[in-house]
Parts: sequence; C-alpha cells; structure tokens
Amino acid sequence: MIHFVLGGARSGKSCFAEQQVLELAKKKNKQAVYIATASAIDSEMESRITKHQFDRNGKGNNWQLIECPLALSDSLTELEKGNVYLLDCLTLWLNNQLFSKHEASSAEQSQHLQHEIGKLLTSLGNLDSDIVIVSNEIGLGVIPMGESTRLYVDNCGWLNQGVARIAEEVTLVTAGIPFKIKVGGVNSHE
Repeated sequence: MIHFVLGGARSGKSCFAEQQVLELAKKKNKQAVYIATASAIDSEMESRITKHQFDRNGKGNNWQLIECPLALSDSLTELEKGNVYLLDCLTLWLNNQLFSKHEASSAEQSQHLQHEIGKLLTSLGNLDSDIVIVSNEIGLGVIPMGESTRLYVDNCGWLNQGVARIAEEVTLVTAGIPFKIKVGGVNSHE
C-alpha cells in the first residue's frame, strides 16, 4: 500500500506521515523504518535534519533509519516486507538528483531527472510493502525565475503526478489539517 502525503513547507505533512506509519506499524506489529533523502549540505539543513530526528525519536519511538539521498530506486527494490516505511521526502531526493548534475547542460539535467523519475516510479509500482511517501507541493506559486529552478519545479510536478497515480491513498496537508484526495485508489472528486 502506497500512501502519498503532499503539502507545502511547514504544513504538517511530515508529522502527519510519521503518525500514519507509527499507527500502521503498531496495528500490523511491524517495524517503522524511516527512509531519509536529506543531505546536510549546510548548517541550516543540518539543523533541520537534527530537528526531524529529535521529533521522530524524542517521543520514545524506535525508528530504524535508511539514508538514501540518491540511489532511492535501488534501495526500494531491497526493502524487507516485514516493515512499514516512511519516505521523507521526494522533493529533497529530486533536488539531490539535480545537484548531482549541476555542471551538466540543461538538456542533460532534464534527461537525467526524467530517467531517475522513471526508475523511481517503476520501483514504487513493483513495491510490495506498506510505505508512506512525503513530498512538497510546490506548484501553487508563481512561475520561478531561472531555467534550472523551472526545470526543478516542472519535474517535481511530474514526479508528484506519477506517484499520485500509483498510490492507493493521497492526502494533502494544509495548516496541519489532512485532506484525503484519493482513497482506495479512487480520486475523491470522481
């Protein structure tokens, strides 16, 4: 079962997703495993990672951790079935992918992102584990300036659409309030 959780920055999406994973792990008597995509590229990001770690483990929860800033598709194919997974977050993973090709041409970056997104969607489509996936909804604002920023925003949108298509559940979190927009594989607006 794939549950996709979207929201803006500081919307409460990670907290909501963590609760979903812990409840499901407890219900099924399984281990909660956190798949982290963040890289501590500067002190501000290091502080964010530390806060997430404290929020997760400071409540007496016993999370296992898989750090996966780039090779996410490969890691997903190796997951053990006896766990419940939280993947947080796809937008950081996509940023890592783009940054890994920062010296390439725009066309090469675009091709790389499309290839990696395709691999990820295939891995998720073949996944036989319970997973809650977090991503930022960044397409609600103005069109960003700069070719690489637009490339990133466009690919985030396509990535989110692809994951939402294969997810059984999709939840949008706004101001800490979750809104189910797809349940049981059916969009709520259908």
